[in-house]
Amino acid sequence: MLDRIRASLPSLAPAEQRVGKLVLQDPRAFANLPVSQLADRAHVSKPTVVRFCRSIGYDGLSDFKLKLAGSVSEGVPFIHRSVDMDDKTGDVLVKVVDNTVAAMLKYRNDASTNALDRAAAALADTYQTGKRIEFYGVGNSGIVAQDAQHKFFRLGVNSIAYSDGHMQVMSASMRGPGDCIVVISNSGRTRDLMDACDIARKNGVTTIVITVTGSPLASAGQIHLAADHPEGYDRYSPMVSRLLHLMIIDVLATCVALRLGGGRLQPLLQEMKNNLRNKRYA
Repeated sequence: MLDRIRASLPSLAPAEQRVGKLVLQDPRAFANLPVSQLADRAHVSKPTVVRFCRSIGYDGLSDFKLKLAGSVSEGVPFIHRSVDMDDKTGDVLVKVVDNTVAAMLKYRNDASTNALDRAAAALADTYQTGKRIEFYGVGNSGIVAQDAQHKFFRLGVNSIAYSDGHMQVMSASMRGPGDCIVVISNSGRTRDLMDACDIARKNGVTTIVITVTGSPLASAGQIHLAADHPEGYDRYSPMVSRLLHLMIIDVLATCVALRLGGGRLQPLLQEMKNNLRNKRYA
């Protein structure tokens, strides 16, 4: 989050730059001070403080301070944000589960149903016209992309997942109008994914991106499904973000299945289930 602020400073108005520099000087103090004191310290008006938060991709001061506090809180680096070195197993269990549940509930309350509806409609249209749906991700997001392909494959959708940057660029180059790609990224700053998304969009492909608000990838796709969470992508292992991405895929798959209707889909799923029974011990 602090890296994002540093990168955004040159593009901000001078007054907003002063607010950004105040954040970088003492992030913890900024997260705890009222807006009046923040405005005084930065020598700006109170509305300017709010405008700064919105200029770098947050809903307002409250949203910015909440995520700032999460990004600078002390924990065990590369393991989990809220876990401390002396935590016992019971403490770890509670913190990891509570952190995950809190992120899921926040997503439920904040998610744009309009964006989800547009994404589901685009995916269903691609299926009905016989075109192709592709899922792109790298690292942990690549695993989520594979899970997404598995879910849509079970719906009879012509889909594939790529986690290799070269394959993503090559495949995006061969897609065209009517096709759809879903790009999944925790940071929203992976160069390979950005390249593939740009190529696909230039070719007339419908591009859906699942990533954090304010990232370059968020503005590169036609439909942005915001996956905002308190994890710092450059410091901690992706636990909450990975589960959040999986949940968004589940929501999309369910919405698409409902749009396709049960006439053709239900017999297909029933036959698949019957055939899989032979793969299990009685």
